[in-house]
Amino acid sequence: MLRKDREVKNIEDIADIIGRCDTLRIGLNNDSCPYIVPVSFGVDFHNGKLQLFFHCAQVGEKINLIEKNPYVGFEADIFYKTEPMGSGITARYESIIGNGLVSRLENEEKIYGLKCILEHYHYSDFDVTACKNLNRTAVYKIEVDKITGKRNLPV
Repeated sequence: MLRKDREVKNIEDIADIIGRCDTLRIGLNNDSCPYIVPVSFGVDFHNGKLQLFFHCAQVGEKINLIEKNPYVGFEADIFYKTEPMGSGITARYESIIGNGLVSRLENEEKIYGLKCILEHYHYSDFDVTACKNLNRTAVYKIEVDKITGKRNLPV
């Protein structure tokens, strides 16, 4: 990272940034070029490792690419504003980037992943099992291998 003064290394600070992000963007390998897709997501720590959860339909390009290569990159950010500085314009933001291995969840793990997603969006009281589309929904987990954060906030 070029700007070491903006790097966020502490996992608690990184988790705080992720907790305030609305959208996770997943980068998948599409041979000729990356395939990037925004998803709703949830977060959890398990045995000291960060896990990210997302849901989608059970078929489609995202699923095809995950089946070909389950190793993904991801990004999430919070953009606050741009503002003038002495020598130009700067952006105020917080962001995370990383990579990890994706796996499809079934049964209790699927329900747990959905609960993590709902909790992230402040719907932890919703009964996931009552969802009429539960059987048509696929849930995936990203086991995070590497993650870093970056921020540029006013001092």
